[in-house]
Amino acid sequence: MAVGARDFIDKLLVEKYAQEKVDNHDEGALVSRISADDMMSAMNTSANNFRTMLELNKRLTMVCYGVVSKSAKYSAIDAA
Repeated sequence: MAVGARDFIDKLLVEKYAQEKVDNHDEGALVSRISADDMMSAMNTSANNFRTMLELNKRLTMVCYGVVSKSAKYSAIDAA
């Protein structure tokens, strides 16, 4: 089966790798090197940190709104 090259560099690459054989289906490639429990624990820790950050951001936003509203100077406008 020929691969159609569009330019000169593609043609050279096709010629170079046309006859290469690749065999990377050994058993070691199919086994995960990280346990599922460790991955779930890391994801849970990350999610908890993000949840805590969101809660702190919400509380900080409310505090900032309170500070801005207490420091606001309101003046009466004469509507005459």
